[in-house]
Amino acid sequence: MTGATQTQKSVLITGASSGIGLQLAYDYLAQGWQVYACGRNEQGLATLFGATKLLFDINDTDAIAVQADLIKAQQVQLDLVILNAGTCEYVDDAMHFDGQLFERVIRTNVISMGHCLAAFLPLIKTGGRIGLMGSSAVYLPFPRAEAYGASKAAVQYLASSLSLDLKPHGIGVSVICPGFVKTPLTDKNNFAMPMQQTPIQASAAIRQGLEKGRQEIHFPRRFTLILKFISLLPRGIWQKMVQPSQASATEQVTAPEANPHSNKPTDNRKVR
Repeated sequence: MTGATQTQKSVLITGASSGIGLQLAYDYLAQGWQVYACGRNEQGLATLFGATKLLFDINDTDAIAVQADLIKAQQVQLDLVILNAGTCEYVDDAMHFDGQLFERVIRTNVISMGHCLAAFLPLIKTGGRIGLMGSSAVYLPFPRAEAYGASKAAVQYLASSLSLDLKPHGIGVSVICPGFVKTPLTDKNNFAMPMQQTPIQASAAIRQGLEKGRQEIHFPRRFTLILKFISLLPRGIWQKMVQPSQASATEQVTAPEANPHSNKPTDNRKVR
């Protein structure tokens, strides 16, 4: 592993072996950044020529600490950290709520993000920024999204609160709320994904938002602004708009998701 030069900007990206994370790593490398690409898919990381590859699972707390120590030993201060890795599983039968499924999603999307914050926040320089991957699903509740939506709502609050406490330390915080992004895993979805974007488009929106220091980065804006508008309507109205019919309740999923990053997928799991 080689450290970044004093003038070279540095970024650490989790979930960098596929989807949005992989595209972000490509694009930051093309801009001349030192990229610390984190992921558990060795083949995906292998395509990132010039990046420092950190192979670990975000659910492995000890592995996170080891990688942070390796970066610290190089006396590298990071300009940017993007905690992008996450997962999504859907609750197919709310009447027989799957507590283990719920725990898996919360653990990966929230608890593991907390461990990453503990490990990587001390490595961010004054004037740096951290981006937390949320979802535009937080703007409205969606069928079957009890676990995924709850985890992303937690990320939304985490980012908002963290921004208050890190401001005195000169570190900015952004929450990233994508709509639907085309990836190999979302290609398998059997429901409509309106205004779907490519990872290239998603990466461009995220990088621009981070560069401008936006606290909330949501895209595509036509889609996310519609969700935000609907959320302002009386509860009875928007509930009718998102409630699936009885016949399609077990098939329809409308919660926005992005950037697949798998953690031992099961049949009903869609991963971001």
